Amino acid sequence: MKDRHKQKLVIMSLVLFILFNAPVVLLFNSSAGFSGLPLIYTYLFIVWLGSAVVSFLIFKKFNE
Repeated sequence: MKDRHKQKLVIMSLVLFILFNAPVVLLFNSSAGFSGLPLIYTYLFIVWLGSAVVSFLIFKKFNE
């Protein structure tokens, strides 16, 4: 794996650590909802889906 891909994965890990940290997650803990789901579930799903897509793109470049 190239160093630039490793650097991207380390940066992504640090960003995900911050986004999944309790104080940030609790910012979205409210009774409001989006599309019938509580806001905290929507936030967690969107962050998780975004991280999966970014990881896929990084590893796709790794195969080149």
